[in-house]
Amino acid sequence: MKIILTGSLGHISKPLTEELVRKGHSVTVVSSKPERAKEIETIGAISAIGKMEDSEFLSQTFQGADIVYAMEAIGYEGFFDHKLDVMEAVSRIANSYKEAIEGSGVKQVIHLSSIGAHTDSESGILAFHHKAENILTKLPDDVSIKFMRPVGFYYNMFAFMQTIKSKGAIVSNYGGDEREPWVSTTDIAKVILEEIEKPFVGRSIRYIASDEVSPNEIAKILGEAIGKPDLKWLVISDEESLNGMISAGMNPKTAKGFMEMNASRRGGVLYKDYFRNRPVLEKTKVKDFAKDFAAAYAQIK
Repeated sequence: MKIILTGSLGHISKPLTEELVRKGHSVTVVSSKPERAKEIETIGAISAIGKMEDSEFLSQTFQGADIVYAMEAIGYEGFFDHKLDVMEAVSRIANSYKEAIEGSGVKQVIHLSSIGAHTDSESGILAFHHKAENILTKLPDDVSIKFMRPVGFYYNMFAFMQTIKSKGAIVSNYGGDEREPWVSTTDIAKVILEEIEKPFVGRSIRYIASDEVSPNEIAKILGEAIGKPDLKWLVISDEESLNGMISAGMNPKTAKGFMEMNASRRGGVLYKDYFRNRPVLEKTKVKDFAKDFAAAYAQIK
C-alpha cells in the first residue's frame, strides 16, 4: 500500500515508518525540517518536506495514497511561544488536513487524537483534540476515519526530573492513590500498525493505554529506579502550578490549559469516557519505562 505519515520521525512516526517499510509498503513521511530528509530516506521511506498548514502541499503529497496518518504536531518549544495560540494553530493544521484529504481523494484516514477529545470542557489544553476531531468529522461520509486516542505518554514523565532534582519530589496539582492510564509511544505505533492492516469502515474511536497506575505508585516505581526509594509525589494548588509554569516562561494561556488538564485528572474527570471504552492494556509497563527514566536522570548534572 501507499501510506503517508505525518509527524516527521517522532516518537510514534519513526517506529511506525520502520515497520511499514519492513513490511514492504511504500511510505512517505511528511516533515517540516529539510534536515530530516536524509534520515527518512535512509530508513527506506520517501521524504516530503513542507508545512502541515500548507493544504496545497499536503494535497499533492496525498495524491494516490491508500491511507493517510495525520497528527497535529506542536513542538514543546511552541508552548513557550507567547505569540502562539495553540488552539488556533491546531485548528489551522486540522483544516489543512481536511482540505488536503478532500482535494486528493483519500478515503482512509488514521488520526492521532488523544484522551480528552470526547469533550470541549474540563480537559484543559486537550480541548484542541476535540476541535481537531470535529473538523475532520466534517469530511464526506465516504472518507473512513479511525480516531486514535492514546492516554498520557510515558515520556511526559521526563518533565518530573526537574523538580526531583530541585525539590526532591514530583510536584503537580494532582496526585494520590487513584489509578490513571499511561501509554508507551512504541505501543501506540504498534496499535496504529494494527489499524492500518484492518478494514476501514465509517468512523471509529480506539483508546490506547499500556498501564494504569496511581501518582503515588509512579513516585515509588521511579524513585526505586533512580535510587531514591523514598521519593514522594507532592500535590500543590492550581494557582501554584500555574504560576510555576508561567515563571518557567510558558505562554500564560498555554500554562492555564496545562493546569486545567492536570486538574481534570483529579477524581477521574478526564478519564470518564476512557473507562466507558476501556481498551486492553498494551505490553509496556511503567516499570519498563522506569529504566529509560533512570538512564536519562543519571545524565542530569
